[in-house]
Amino acid sequence: MCPTRLTALLLPLMLLAGCSGFGTRDPLQVDLAGMEPIPGEGLEMRFNLKLRVQNPNESAIRYSGVALELDLNDLPLASGVSSQSGTVAGFGEKLIEVPVTLSAFSVLRQAWNLTGGSPIQNVPYALRGKLGGGFWGTRRFTDAGVLRIPEPMDTP
Repeated sequence: MCPTRLTALLLPLMLLAGCSGFGTRDPLQVDLAGMEPIPGEGLEMRFNLKLRVQNPNESAIRYSGVALELDLNDLPLASGVSSQSGTVAGFGEKLIEVPVTLSAFSVLRQAWNLTGGSPIQNVPYALRGKLGGGFWGTRRFTDAGVLRIPEPMDTP
């Protein structure tokens, strides 16, 4: 058998065997753990979002960079990026802080949308993002929920 023909037969088998080593990984569990104000410029507001990242996999996840978007009441509110890098241990968790920016326009749009006359108690939020990890290692995540805003207490 000619070496070219043998290579043509073996190459697809080797590629298939190599891809099987990647296996499936469970998705990361990412929760919004907190938010702290930081200085902004002009009409923008800035916050440090704290994300609790849990890795339900055996192997550690290395990341280099974080990007995210935050929607409130089904409208875009904030976005942020960070060039920080690190590792989330296998079956471990880590708190990652990402600075986000709220433009004056997005704040006005939220205020306009929330002034329906009824009390604001349950506001849905959605968080989407990714932990950068190169060509094969980027891990996307989502989180969604409802912010429960308590009604103001009546003062006597």
